Order: sequence, then C-alpha cells, then structure tokens
Amino acid sequence: MSQHAWMDRAIALALENVLSSHGGPFGAVVVRDGQIVGTGRNEVTATNDPTAHAEVQAIRDACKNLGSFQLTGCELYTSCEPCPMCLGAIYWARPSKVYFSGTKEDAAQVGFDDHFIYREIELPYENRSIPFEQLQPLKGKTPFEAWSASRDRIEY
Repeated sequence: MSQHAWMDRAIALALENVLSSHGGPFGAVVVRDGQIVGTGRNEVTATNDPTAHAEVQAIRDACKNLGSFQLTGCELYTSCEPCPMCLGAIYWARPSKVYFSGTKEDAAQVGFDDHFIYREIELPYENRSIPFEQLQPLKGKTPFEAWSASRDRIEY
C-alpha cells in the first residue's frame, strides 16, 4: 500500500469515530514493513481519559502488538497534526517518520485549540493557568539515584 492509502485509513478512522459518536475527529495508524501494526482513534469522551488521543492509542496498540516500547522502523500516519501531548509520546516512541493530514489550525477552527499549551510550557511555573510548585527537591532525586545505580535498568 502507498503512503496515501495509509493516510486514507487514518482519516477513515477519524471519520468513523465521528459518525459513530464514539469520540473526536482523529484517527491514526502505525505501519511497519507494509503492515498496520497499530491503530487508534480519539477515545477521550468514550473512556473519560484525557490522554486517549488517536496517536497515543495507536502507539499503545502498536507497542503491545510488537512487544516493544519503541517503534523503531515504524511510520505513524495521523489524520491531524499532533498536539503537544501526542508529540511528546511520539518522540518517546521513536518512530522513523510521522505523516499528518489536517493542521493544528484546522483543529482549532472546530474547537480543538492546543495553542494555549504551547504558551503555558514557556511560562514560569507560578504564572501558568494551573500553578506548579516544586516540593522536596532533594527527596525527588532519590529515585533517579536508585535508577542510576541499578544494574537491571532498561534504557529508553
């Protein structure tokens, strides 16, 4: 199948999701070696899970199916440009390439505006719309020290 066919599948998942009233207008597929290894659709409202975006769902499905926490050698096709959360998940999953169709501006026009998140990231903790405050910074280093000393850790 071609890149256009994989994108058509991601867009079809998004449209099916809307028509079934299952969730938002987003779909994604993960492809490796010419085969779909993971699919996802926006299930935020269906599962009451704010992290259940199409890309995250597709990454979870592909990783489960491949038995790996990384998507080396995979491509992600998503019906819309990823939001900041999905972008972070994509970078952690490390696919070889990402293809998207709609833009974040297209999404914003119908109420899915994530621009405020990009602005929030740049703000000092105390100026964010949800304030952040660091507590017990020295104790917070303890898990990292244990990780660094562990002989059984799996790097990622």
